[in-house]
Amino acid sequence: MKPKGGKCVGLEASRARLIDCLRQEIRDKRVLSAMAHVPREFFVPQDYYCAAYEDMPLSIGFGQTISQPFIVALMTQALGLKGSEKVLELGTGSGYQTAILAELAKWIVSIERIHQLAESARQILGKLGYTNFEIHTAGEALGWPVGVPYDAIIVTAGAPHVPDALLEQLVLGGRLVIPVGSRWEQDLLKVTRRKKGNLVESLGGCRFVPLIGKGAWEE
Repeated sequence: MKPKGGKCVGLEASRARLIDCLRQEIRDKRVLSAMAHVPREFFVPQDYYCAAYEDMPLSIGFGQTISQPFIVALMTQALGLKGSEKVLELGTGSGYQTAILAELAKWIVSIERIHQLAESARQILGKLGYTNFEIHTAGEALGWPVGVPYDAIIVTAGAPHVPDALLEQLVLGGRLVIPVGSRWEQDLLKVTRRKKGNLVESLGGCRFVPLIGKGAWEE
């Protein structure tokens, strides 16, 4: 599979520099290995091909972005994946985060509202050889209830609060990583589902596009 864009001088060096930078904050070696292995250049528009390993978000059209690599690594690390998990992802986008998850977990269920992005991500992931995923177009319900339960859930869009509908789709001890706040700024939260009182941890500030759907923001 050839990249969508032309060759960029120093692309591999840029990838190495990015991983070195991530290593200063990210301690999970499996996450770092996945970030080093997945070719981010395949998931960005051709115009941004040479910026694939810059630590910043990039537009992918339809008002959506591919997240900053550090945020991808931070959110993935917070899930605490060991390799046997079934993970739900809300917001497939370009499919880059999906690929990272596919490197680290047993099965990925990814949900996307925009049909064109879902189809593009499905094709790219397939061409890269990933087989442990499924991508669905979002329905009325938040998440993907027909696939419950999930060991971990990652949400790549900002919600006004932690949706009960997503917590209910987790196993006990499962982790939900989600940005919560306004439509413009959020606090990245890790929520661990427990029988008595869920454990909520803040991972820092962030900015994501709004999570649209029942139990989140209206379109």
